[in-house]
Amino acid sequence: MTPLGSGLQLVSTAIAVVAVIALVSVLVLAAKQRAEVRRANELLALSRELRHRYDALQAVTKEGVLVQSLTGRVLDISERAAEILGIDAASAVGRTIADLPIVLLNEQGLAMNPASVLSHRTHSPLMGGDEEPTLVGVALPGTDGSQARMVQVSSQLVHAGDRDGDALLTTLVDVTGRREVEAALTRSEMQFRVAMENAPIGMALVDLDWRIIEANAAFAELLGTSVGALRGYRMEDLSTADSRPAERLEVDRLLGGGQHRFSLEKKYQRADGHLVWVALDAALVRTPSGQPDHFVVQVRDSTESRLQAEMLTHRAMHDPLTGLANRTLLQEVLQSVLEQPGAADRVAVLACDLDGFKEINDRYGHAAGDEVLVHVAGVLRAATARRGTVARLGGDEFVVVVQDLDAPRAVFEVAQAVHAGLRETVRVGRRRLAVAASIGIALVDIETAGGGAPALLAAADAALYRAKASGRSRTEVFEPSMTTGSPSDLQRELAVALAEGQLVVHYQPIVDLADARVVGYEALVRWEHPYRGLLLPGSFLPHVQEAGMAVALGQFVATRVVEFVASTVDKTRWVSVNVSADQLGDGEFATTLLGEISRHRLTAGRVVVELTESSLVASGTRIRHELTQLSAAGVPVLLDDFGTGVSPLSYLRDLPVAGVKLDMSFTSGIPEDPTAGKVARALGALARELAMVTIAEGIEHEEQAEFLHRNGWRYGQGWLYGPAQPGDVST
Repeated sequence: MTPLGSGLQLVSTAIAVVAVIALVSVLVLAAKQRAEVRRANELLALSRELRHRYDALQAVTKEGVLVQSLTGRVLDISERAAEILGIDAASAVGRTIADLPIVLLNEQGLAMNPASVLSHRTHSPLMGGDEEPTLVGVALPGTDGSQARMVQVSSQLVHAGDRDGDALLTTLVDVTGRREVEAALTRSEMQFRVAMENAPIGMALVDLDWRIIEANAAFAELLGTSVGALRGYRMEDLSTADSRPAERLEVDRLLGGGQHRFSLEKKYQRADGHLVWVALDAALVRTPSGQPDHFVVQVRDSTESRLQAEMLTHRAMHDPLTGLANRTLLQEVLQSVLEQPGAADRVAVLACDLDGFKEINDRYGHAAGDEVLVHVAGVLRAATARRGTVARLGGDEFVVVVQDLDAPRAVFEVAQAVHAGLRETVRVGRRRLAVAASIGIALVDIETAGGGAPALLAAADAALYRAKASGRSRTEVFEPSMTTGSPSDLQRELAVALAEGQLVVHYQPIVDLADARVVGYEALVRWEHPYRGLLLPGSFLPHVQEAGMAVALGQFVATRVVEFVASTVDKTRWVSVNVSADQLGDGEFATTLLGEISRHRLTAGRVVVELTESSLVASGTRIRHELTQLSAAGVPVLLDDFGTGVSPLSYLRDLPVAGVKLDMSFTSGIPEDPTAGKVARALGALARELAMVTIAEGIEHEEQAEFLHRNGWRYGQGWLYGPAQPGDVST
């Protein structure tokens, strides 16, 4: 082979080798490219998966995420972050924080630079770790900053893997709700503390051991001490020893779940040793799980209301003029002592009635008579010398229940002391008046003890009657032969009284409260007893009914009233007659009254019938028919003692009632008793709503009259306008 051929062969070989090498390189490069593409696709898929997970995570988290470059350009922002900041997420990416429409406020409500809060802060210790969270307000879009959500901002530096391209990761947490709850709790606690500290009544927080945790100034002032001294003090140690067991029982019931709260009225001892009445109210506060946590206690000073209640009770059981026990209290005391063992030797009753008291009243007036009664009450108290109970039954009638180990001896000593005390004249103004009394004594024996208090009082009254009949100013002791109280004798005596004119009618004026002008009268029957003087209805009317003389008495009064009305000069004035259920139903009273009215040619409305409300409880159809007959004939019907009966509303509905009379028990409480005032106001409003005549009885002073007139009562009667007097045809 020539050298040229050999060279060509070598060149061809070289070219083939190079071609092979090139082909191999291409194949290798293609394979590598395919691997890189595959790797890139895998990374892209992973990136998408991670992004999907990131977006899913951001969709469920309450935190917003903002990623920025260190220059403040937004690299990424979650939808939650965009929502918190009030911006659009897509348009925010690539913009700087300063370019975003974000309004941030500090806690004082002043605007802040968003970049200084959300961007990289060189003064912050970013390289050393996380920032301290910052609380800012983000103004809501479309507002002037008056409405903002509270956002907690926290940032940290995120390093790139190759130390290039570091970024700032900022988390945003909307804490508006939490802040509102915290603010509400703080406000609630502050309000409770302010209310407790400034409450006008005592308040305290007490632990489960019944020790005071916290108390207010009113509680400390009530007890005469300081708030600091009360902390840690046991509540039960504030009480008197006798009231602690009841308090402890109530506390144990609260802890045991038997009740949720309790109220007690008890006495507390002040730091100065004085006792005060308090109303204690306690409630148990439990945790959300239902476990007892602490007590909330209120303590109100009830000393004044307690005293008022005691005064009202005292007033209900005592005579207002003399302060002595009244009939109700007397009977309770007497019945109580009679039920005790050995009453026959330890109890006696003394009945006392003044001689000539009517003459004193008639000659010197009722004011002088009242002074005499007060003097006699003092004599009886002194004579009894704490050996019993002294009572005034009404008028000039007194009773003493003597209680002594030797009652028969003691009661005579009391009687002698009464006579001796009354020998001294009574000074009334510039005069000195002589006063004497008749006394009847009843000793307890088997018969009187078996009859209880009424039997013993009746025996003493019978002895008193004998003393009056035997010459007065003396003492008589009851014996079985004194039978003046028997129904047959009483009936004969009352019959004689009717026949001989001992029963008389007095008239108490009724006035118009607007000008105190007399518009009418109430007819009141009296008994001018030959021995006992002028007797008021309360002392004999119950016996009249027992004797079956109620109808005859009613007819007598009706006749006298019509004669009085016919004889009066002022033909506009009217007179009311008291009638009970015992006098109605058989037509005799109505027939007599209407017959007398017709005979004297009286105009309608000049005679009025007053019905005692308590007497109507058992009223039937015949009584209702008789009342309707009277009303139709021009005799108005008034309901007396209004407000004290069982069912006045039904009477107003079922009976032909033209008006009502307010019971004097309500009038007497005005204005001191607020309840009496409220009742008077309410009853007056009810009567006016029904277009009825309104009359208030028992008025004793101007203040009562003004109050009643101001609250709608048109007419009134009572001692302020004069007592009942014998009829005067010239009136």
